[in-house]
Amino acid sequence: MDAICSAIGTTGAALLQSDIRTPDVPMTASVSEFMKSYFDNQLHINDVRASRGVPLLLGGQSVVTDQDLFTSEQEMLHDPLYAHAAKWNLRWWAGVGFRSGSALWALALQRTSREGPFEASTIEALASLPARLTETATLSKAVGRAALLTATNALDLVRKPAIALDRLGRVIDTNPAAEGLFSDDLRIADQRLLVHDRAAASELDRLVDRLRNTSDSVALEVAPIVVQRAKLPTVIIRVLPVDGAARNPFLGARAILILSDGARKRLPELEILKRAFDLTMAEARLARLIASGASLEQAAAAIGVARETVRNQLKAIFIKSDTHRQSELVALLARLE
Repeated sequence: MDAICSAIGTTGAALLQSDIRTPDVPMTASVSEFMKSYFDNQLHINDVRASRGVPLLLGGQSVVTDQDLFTSEQEMLHDPLYAHAAKWNLRWWAGVGFRSGSALWALALQRTSREGPFEASTIEALASLPARLTETATLSKAVGRAALLTATNALDLVRKPAIALDRLGRVIDTNPAAEGLFSDDLRIADQRLLVHDRAAASELDRLVDRLRNTSDSVALEVAPIVVQRAKLPTVIIRVLPVDGAARNPFLGARAILILSDGARKRLPELEILKRAFDLTMAEARLARLIASGASLEQAAAAIGVARETVRNQLKAIFIKSDTHRQSELVALLARLE
């Protein structure tokens, strides 16, 4: 993009998908502040360049400019997006359409008022780019998918269930180990991971919101998600960020969910629990039962004590382990597998 901008005397560029735009779009450093403000101010939701330009690209026009969108420069400058762009001295725009599979993308080029509108000769030169950009996007997506499949297949070899999500939280790959965990309480429908557990569902929604609204993989350092199931063992979901080729904009992989089935994992030994958190033997037994997915009622029955006794022991465990909820405790103990 920097090379194209340099060749045609243009300040900066970004790659934008026609129907879905997220803050992690590729862009040149020269327009990064403007693009951040573009998303922060929700200008991408009613972008006139998309509403008026996309139909032209879908109709076969290879390059769209401001002159295709507005009847006059005065009308253009009154548009909220253009008025906002003026704060960065950005005025003139051109979009070069290309494809990545069925998705329509545009190389969005931005000029300052001094650089002026795009000349006919420049538009003619840009019209030669769609085929090359489509080839590049297709290759990039294929390489990214191969990298992603390598990761999920490798996890399957060590019996680790894995689900890959894109930047919109949609499922783009699952390995056989993950498919073996699916049930009415934990399943995929319409490219979405669905769980019956309300608390876990809310945490998944927050994760998807992070995927949509951040470009920083550090923001995905979230606590494990504990999924309680009615008749099956608890499932713990850990979130890992995706980097490298699979993160490219055309595949858009952003996170790999690693699932742990409570029935299959090795539980921490009682002695380890005692020493790690300074628990009594009774507290260690209860913590181990909680880690296995047992409810308080089930734990009380298994130990042979009253439910109130179990509640008091759990409070002591919370204090000693610096946790506040059963889900936090389960997540903490899962690290001791």
